[in-house]
Amino acid sequence: MVELTSRPVLFFDIDNCVTLSAKQKSTRADERPHQSVLPTSTASTYRSDTNTGYHVDKYFVEHLSLSEKDAHMLHQRYYTEYGLAIEGLVRHHKVDPLEYNAAVDDALPLDGVIAPDPKLRQLLEDIDTSKVRLWLFTNAYITHGLRVVKLLQVDDLFEGITFCDYSQDRLICKPHNSMFDKAEAEAGVRGAEDCYFVGTSKILRIWLPVRFRFPLHPTNRNSDDSYLNVAHAQARGWTTVHLLGPDDPEPAHPASKHQIRDLQELRNIFPEFFKPPSATTTPRPPLNSQL
Repeated sequence: MVELTSRPVLFFDIDNCVTLSAKQKSTRADERPHQSVLPTSTASTYRSDTNTGYHVDKYFVEHLSLSEKDAHMLHQRYYTEYGLAIEGLVRHHKVDPLEYNAAVDDALPLDGVIAPDPKLRQLLEDIDTSKVRLWLFTNAYITHGLRVVKLLQVDDLFEGITFCDYSQDRLICKPHNSMFDKAEAEAGVRGAEDCYFVGTSKILRIWLPVRFRFPLHPTNRNSDDSYLNVAHAQARGWTTVHLLGPDDPEPAHPASKHQIRDLQELRNIFPEFFKPPSATTTPRPPLNSQL
């Protein structure tokens, strides 16, 4: 049983970090285009080896003996119905989720894609952890989540991580309420009033150099899982912030009271969580050394 804490918890949603960071516009005309909604004839061209969607579709093709078109359609169907493509694979095809994780998420060559951002690290270091605890929240398996924050060199700044445990018979993921229950229990919060949530699935698109940023296609805007995650968190009483990318349109119906385009705006939204300018930072041991 996790001991309840009197300090609130600031959850950072790191889902789609890999998908979004990997959808870099390719400079090679011969690289095959892959995009989650548009047909390849009109989709932007992205590097297939660093595109999560490409690896998922490839897994469907190879393990279910489907055509590329059918694999892509089934991938999107399972993602829409269950929140994770792997959930549909486990339910209907008895796929081993750990094998899937090794073939898809852990197979992505992220070392040349994700790089540290000094401004991000400074922002997190400026948060007073005597007043609020920092916690990661992801639908990925733990190996993938830790890999992302380690490459960003911010793994030592978070106290814990709530992830989708692929080793369990039943997969629990956002935006289902059971996943938020899991996060509250693992972080040891007393109730929803102590939960603060930043929906950051677009976070790496904001950190990427301008030449690597990409727009969301109009037909894909309503399927943004950061919107759904923030909306569900808001509905259960968490204090939420929805981070939009620089090129994203304003949602017709905001998912959250707070909507930002730069994480630095958190300083104005939650000034009570930040240290005074003269305060110094004491490094924390890396997150993976605590697990």
